[in-house]
Amino acid sequence: MGTSARPADGAVTLAELREFASFSSSTQRYIRRSLDIGLHRRDAMKLWSRDMVEEASIRAQARIYGRLDEIKAHVPDDSGLEQVEPFMAPLVTISAFDLGQDRLGSFSSYRFLYERLLGAGARPWLPGAFCAAASLPHLHPEKRRALLQSISEAAATAVGWSNREPTFYPEWVEKVDLSKAN
Repeated sequence: MGTSARPADGAVTLAELREFASFSSSTQRYIRRSLDIGLHRRDAMKLWSRDMVEEASIRAQARIYGRLDEIKAHVPDDSGLEQVEPFMAPLVTISAFDLGQDRLGSFSSYRFLYERLLGAGARPWLPGAFCAAASLPHLHPEKRRALLQSISEAAATAVGWSNREPTFYPEWVEKVDLSKAN
């Protein structure tokens, strides 16, 4: 049984790698930075800040992402409306911050990041949180339009969602000087 799951895991990882590769380099960079901050993987300030503006953005993101543990603890286990408010309200706030950073230009990139930040249990709630955050007035109307048009009908109206956790978590990779190799 264990060996039959491995090829499927490999295929899923490959699909996730391909999806990540389809994002622009700035989106890839933002996702890696966000995962470092949200999952407490590394010193994001030291690794990602290139100037004072980015340093301020990382500080703000770390402050906003301080609510991720609270959000994870409130992921609804069913569609009961009594569980929605303590989960969706902070999720929309954090989502609005990330969309306002102008690095996540589509539902696909948003979903990719948030599945990793919150886990597969949050998957059914991501279309609603994305649409709510993408509709807020802090975004330019053209940006709101582009974001809302990026969510497919299939994603917005899905009957069910996979409960399989993501397998690929992109990380920082040091550049290698190939001229010094060999």
